[in-house]
Amino acid sequence: CTHYLFIVVVAVNSTLLTINAGDYIFYTDWAWTSFVIFSISQSLMLVVGACYYLTFTGVPGTATYYALIMTVYTWVAKGAWFALGYPHDFIVTPVWLPSAMLLDLAYWATKKNKHSLILFGGVMCGMSLPLFNMVNLITVADPLETAFKYPRPTLAPYMTPIEPAVGKFYNSPVALGAGAGAVLSVTMAALGCKLNTW
Repeated sequence: CTHYLFIVVVAVNSTLLTINAGDYIFYTDWAWTSFVIFSISQSLMLVVGACYYLTFTGVPGTATYYALIMTVYTWVAKGAWFALGYPHDFIVTPVWLPSAMLLDLAYWATKKNKHSLILFGGVMCGMSLPLFNMVNLITVADPLETAFKYPRPTLAPYMTPIEPAVGKFYNSPVALGAGAGAVLSVTMAALGCKLNTW
């Protein structure tokens, strides 16, 4: 019972993270900063739950199934936002599914080797999610247009953004998110596997 309860809790928390993650479209000044932070947070939440579920069942494919649970939860939650008048393309596409498939692939290709899942799967999931997240962004309406159509309260003075140094590596949201995600996701993958040894 504890195992399944954990899966539900992580999936619900992933959904809550995702609802917030879509909001960076509105904060145009902080869009790329938010993109990096939310990409990392989503990849970590995906990898810990998916690795837990995957090693719990021992069946390749359950990581993708876990990502599907996250997707359905999110669609249901964001459907309420759509009912409140938000644009339909604000409801995100399933960016976790391809990353979860990579976790399944790492587990299956290494003949259910848990350590390979942690190392290879964690790196692939952490690196790929920001990429898929950017592809997701390309498919939605122009963020500036959306922001002006659905204005949010002004930022407090202490949160006034600083003009970024354009062209630097650390100003590339996908590269920064993928680099940080690749390192941190390995740790969270290890945690997800470790939770099965209670």
